[in-house]
Amino acid sequence: MRILGDSSEEEMVACFLLGELTSARFGAGTRRALAGAGRSEHLLTEADLTDPAANRARRSVLAATRGYGENRDVFEDFPGRVRWVRAVLTPGELARVRYIEYSYWNELSGGSRLPGDAADRIRAGVRVFDVPNDRFLAAERAVRQGERFRPLILAGPKPEALVCLEGHLRLTGYALAGFPVEVECLVGTDPALDRWAQ
Repeated sequence: MRILGDSSEEEMVACFLLGELTSARFGAGTRRALAGAGRSEHLLTEADLTDPAANRARRSVLAATRGYGENRDVFEDFPGRVRWVRAVLTPGELARVRYIEYSYWNELSGGSRLPGDAADRIRAGVRVFDVPNDRFLAAERAVRQGERFRPLILAGPKPEALVCLEGHLRLTGYALAGFPVEVECLVGTDPALDRWAQ
């Protein structure tokens, strides 16, 4: 893992929400939470990380939609203090990143939570919970065509034990394409993430 520089909780929250905003699955919920907070999409699309009020508003939206800071949903057992960096992962390092502990990703990967195993199963025609795999194949095509995705958000107790926090679709696209490139990520580490990352 090659560290490019320090990041922050504020950048992670902003990147996470931007990923959710553009997600077919989570976009509507993120828009509802923004509207409920009296905020527009500009809070995410033009994030000013130096604005404390905007940072608080984004944390509130992420709490409402995904349980951030409330010990629930994807942030259950997620510690309050995590060191965030921007880093580039090699293809081999990316292949060892595991999916989050969640029934869909467990099934898709055959229980390993490894994206390479999920890619094998997708190629074999496995559909989980009757959800089509079209979005994964579209992501694979985009990777093969050289499209650059937003950074993945990864977290774990140490750099050698990372779990995908945000970007599972993109991670699967990289796996289907055979992990052809290095990938920029936001990486959060802290020993207290051990339980969350199990």
